[in-house]
Amino acid sequence: MLIDNNIRRIVITGPESTGKTELARALSIKMNSVWIPEYARSYVENLHRHYNYDDVLLIAQYQVAQEAEYALKIRKGILIFDTWLIITKVWLDLVFGKCPEWITDHIRASKIDLFLVCDTDLPWIADPVRENGGEKRKELFQLYCNEIVAFGFKYEIVSGFGDERAENALTALSKHGLEL
Repeated sequence: MLIDNNIRRIVITGPESTGKTELARALSIKMNSVWIPEYARSYVENLHRHYNYDDVLLIAQYQVAQEAEYALKIRKGILIFDTWLIITKVWLDLVFGKCPEWITDHIRASKIDLFLVCDTDLPWIADPVRENGGEKRKELFQLYCNEIVAFGFKYEIVSGFGDERAENALTALSKHGLEL
């Protein structure tokens, strides 16, 4: 994996329907930075069947390739990830009861400067890709935070509605010296 000290990596993560994509998009605009959109959603939307273990592995492989591709393109600055391998790992563990070692190894070797974990304070919005109807959002939130801590990454919880959420995220980034 390419580790470049001129690139700051910020991961937006959290359970379904917590505003990850909106936040990633808003931060990329406000910070004039590069945003890596979520791949899993478009992949699953185009499957026309329920995903399986191998599908999730393909999603993970694509996420890793995307990270390397974007890092080579920008060479310096800020990369904002709309979700990342922490969610993939938790999902593999939760749904399939196993996660391949290469994913864990990649997470461990990654240089993520900060995770912004989206709180569950936004209302649940159903769509065909979302699975749990919102019942597991608090449980998933805690699982993501636990994984982030277990891997030794820094994180901040981001809450609030609309522009307030983006401003709270910018405050968290500033607290960690990650503003442009």
